[in-house]
Amino acid sequence: MENNTCCFVGHRTIKETEELKLSLYETIEKLIVENSVDTFLFGSKSRFNDLCLETATKLKEKYPQIKRIYVRAEYPNISEDYKNYLLENYEDTYYPEKIKNSGRASYVERNYEMINKSKFCIVYYDEQGGPTTRKSGTKIALDYAVKKGKNIITLPIEVINM
Repeated sequence: MENNTCCFVGHRTIKETEELKLSLYETIEKLIVENSVDTFLFGSKSRFNDLCLETATKLKEKYPQIKRIYVRAEYPNISEDYKNYLLENYEDTYYPEKIKNSGRASYVERNYEMINKSKFCIVYYDEQGGPTTRKSGTKIALDYAVKKGKNIITLPIEVINM
């Protein structure tokens, strides 16, 4: 799965600009066309994630082979109705076994799962935008992706390890 997979990680709130939207669209499209990426992993709880899903959904019209997968950090067992609801926007969803019983760290563990399964990571990281009292989850994920040697594209645009 790793070679053709990309995940998204970013802050809950972002500076949403037309430039960011265009940059994200072009970045995802380039991964599809030039790197044969066809699987995109999404988390939740952030405006950046929502924007990435909107963008990937637009690109799915042009590239119907791409798959959008929602990696849940909550609810290991979901009803068929909830699964059907999720599958209106995603091709699949799953809950990683290893995050069971991880409590408040479940989102960090979910991000690790997505990073481990991806060759590429698109990260929205703004040093001024993160929390001041603790290390941001986005920063933790970014540091982990760097440590794992992933190809990282940070927005605003900066390429690490490509």
